[in-house]
Formats: sequence, C-alpha cells, structure tokens
Amino acid sequence: MKRVFRAASLLQVAHARNVLIAAGIESELRNQYLAGALGELPILEAWPQLLVEDTFETAALRALAGAATAPTGPCWTCTQCAEQLEPQFTSCWRCGAAFQSA
Repeated sequence: MKRVFRAASLLQVAHARNVLIAAGIESELRNQYLAGALGELPILEAWPQLLVEDTFETAALRALAGAATAPTGPCWTCTQCAEQLEPQFTSCWRCGAAFQSA
C-alpha cells in the first residue's frame, strides 16, 4: 500500500477519498481516530491518511492533482432562472437546472 494523501483535517482527507471513489480508485482511510494521540506520536504520523494499492498510486495522484485545479472559463447563465454562475458549477444552485452549452 502507498500513501497518496494526508492532512491535519479529517474533512480534507474524506474529500480526497471521495475524489478517488469518483475516479474508480479504491482507497483505505487510516488514522481517523488518532487525534487524541497527538503529543504521544509524531504529529504527521497521527494525521488521517489515504492509502491505495501500489498499482493505483500514479492514477490516484493524478486524480487528486486534477481535483485541486479549479475549472476555468466564462461564467454561464442558467436557462431556467437567469442566475449568473461561475464555471465550476455544473448545475444552478438556485433552481437545480443543469448547465446547457449553447
């Protein structure tokens, strides 16, 4: 098993795990309950971390790197309610309509 991600926040690690799940990569979450051991263990060793099988390491790192970059492009206008939305949104937060390219 290879460690592909670790962070002080369990929330960040859970998000990274969701990114891997969406990419079809199975991962194992470790150290999610070690926060109480801080001080007894080295800090980085107690942080939550994600591990994947050795053969999936490159794909996992690529998926995590891709998730770290925000989508670019022009803002778009919802065809249902005329709400202005930023390019990272694929559906309207106001009415739920899906993005439709022109």
